[in-house]
Amino acid sequence: MKPETLLAFDFGEKRIGVAVGNTLARRAQPLRVLCASNQASRLLQIGELIEEWQPDRLVMGIPYSAEGAEHLLTRRAERFARQLEGRFGLPVERIDERFSSVQAEVVRRELREQGLVRKSTGIDHFAAEIILQHFFESTHAQLTA
Repeated sequence: MKPETLLAFDFGEKRIGVAVGNTLARRAQPLRVLCASNQASRLLQIGELIEEWQPDRLVMGIPYSAEGAEHLLTRRAERFARQLEGRFGLPVERIDERFSSVQAEVVRRELREQGLVRKSTGIDHFAAEIILQHFFESTHAQLTA
């Protein structure tokens, strides 16, 4: 089977972090943060990314509480994943994204200390990178190459 390109999302109500990677390198990289005030704008921006990157599938981080319980954002992220599937006709893999924001904050702090990012740089795209990297490392990713 041929290597696949994947786009990953760290869903938030105000911002969505995006990362990209492929199954050959098995390495995620942060791409950008989408800021949108409404669903139509979010989907338009994601559509542009899908057109640009031509992913074979998408990966969606699904947030749970530290104890693993669902909450309001869990249901919203799951609904958004279903919308992506319906709108773009691509499979959407789901992965537990607990603690990805905490890990992303550590990454941002390290990059800031090295002078590679500004203090105001957000963490959402770093969280998406962590989500995709976890996907590559998980048993969910039966990868080809």
